[in-house]
Amino acid sequence: MNHLVSAMPSKVAMEPFSSVDYKRTSVEEIRRLRLITGIKTPFLPDGRIDLDTYDHMIKVQISNRVEGVLVGSTAGEGHLLSRDEHLMLIGHTVKHFNKSICIIGYTGSYSTRDAVYMTEQGFALGMDASLQINPYYGKTSTKGLVAHFESVLSIGPAIIYDVPYRTGQDIPASVMHDLAQNSPNFIGVKECVGNERVKDYVDKGIVMWSGIDDQCHEAMWRCGAVGVTSIAANLIPGLMHKLVFEGENSELNAKLNVLFKWLSCEPNPIPLDTALAQLGVVKPVFKLPYYPLSLEKREEFVEIVKFIGRENFIGEKDVQVLSDEEFILVGVVPKKMKDFVLVSKY
Repeated sequence: MNHLVSAMPSKVAMEPFSSVDYKRTSVEEIRRLRLITGIKTPFLPDGRIDLDTYDHMIKVQISNRVEGVLVGSTAGEGHLLSRDEHLMLIGHTVKHFNKSICIIGYTGSYSTRDAVYMTEQGFALGMDASLQINPYYGKTSTKGLVAHFESVLSIGPAIIYDVPYRTGQDIPASVMHDLAQNSPNFIGVKECVGNERVKDYVDKGIVMWSGIDDQCHEAMWRCGAVGVTSIAANLIPGLMHKLVFEGENSELNAKLNVLFKWLSCEPNPIPLDTALAQLGVVKPVFKLPYYPLSLEKREEFVEIVKFIGRENFIGEKDVQVLSDEEFILVGVVPKKMKDFVLVSKY
């Protein structure tokens, strides 16, 4: 796999879009969504988005009664997409699936200017809502957080994403309460701090989604969360629907917890990407800096699939361990070879 593939990015054309072709989900309807999938963005060996596979994955979500998808979030590797690619993917999803599933575009950024631009464009393309994150790396003050979120909330409905282990900054409760009380476009919070926080916000009237699969059962049935934004639903949408909609089920949750824990053995989306490749759903392409899981972890996943049941997972092929040589890594090489991307063994 030490062959070279052209790396010069091609200009991605925006798809034509007519406002009469779509319906927009209301804020109140979004607040009732219980199962939202952070959908994976699959790639071709040259690094372009594999739209055929993406469409198939969305159709599987719809057929398993998933209610919403987050487009270009962490699982969707939106941070590795160009602006054109990111907006194309939102527009493509709206054009083909708007009437069947709620479409929430991740258009947040550490830059307020960029977040405003991407959010404006996303709503112009017809997304139902945006997912917004607090500025990361270049962290700001409490007043700066309020000003940042107010800027994007003035454009359209948004879910606020609190994930301090990625941003390095926990959003203070005072900020959430301020936004909830003063912005009609504030939908609720995707919370990754823990269920104590979920319960505290629910008690104060804020709509909450658990952002962690292995905590979502307790979050919903013990702490009042409306639902979950799920990574595991990429793999087992039917079982996630059962877990979310069919009442408290500690036995099912315990069984799925084996998969949930495996999916967190490395930062998202590394385990998810590896699993989907092993299931034969996506091509085994990784965009650096993401890197496939070890052989040991891939073997563990095969056993997890057997334990839960292959029939409960997406795809029709037998699960495979895959050899190291079957994975393709896509990344930019030094400037002296700037016209190429190295696709190599690992």
